[in-house]
Amino acid sequence: MKTPFRLDEHPRRPQPLAEPPAGYFDRLPRQIMTRVQPAAARESGAWGWLTALPLPLRTALASVVVLGGFAASFLLSPNASPTAGSAASPPALAQVPEAEMVQYLLASDTRVSLNDLADLPATDQAMHGYLQASPNELQDALDAQPTEDIYL
Repeated sequence: MKTPFRLDEHPRRPQPLAEPPAGYFDRLPRQIMTRVQPAAARESGAWGWLTALPLPLRTALASVVVLGGFAASFLLSPNASPTAGSAASPPALAQVPEAEMVQYLLASDTRVSLNDLADLPATDQAMHGYLQASPNELQDALDAQPTEDIYL
């Protein structure tokens, strides 16, 4: 168990603390400001012209720098130029022969769902032919769709 602490049992210092020199608190702000001022003057050497500009002009300059950086990164990216992009990109889906696509879909274990087909972007070229589904496959696909009693 801890012994209780009582402040009255501990004696005070025998001598009171010394008083500050005369005018100490009047001179203290000036002493602090003289120590801080040279450091601020040294920092403003290279970018001092920026702090001299008015705030709206600094904001406009910052937005021009950000937009210029975005435009430069967009223009300098490898996908921006048509020659570099076409050489590095895989062949388009329209260029793949239909027999090769059917063979790929039949060989893979995953089945293509309606959601997979809905995610494909529409192409400008007309489709030459559609995969023919048997009536049994169509009935199985329709039976797999979720239905609610409201629609029956």
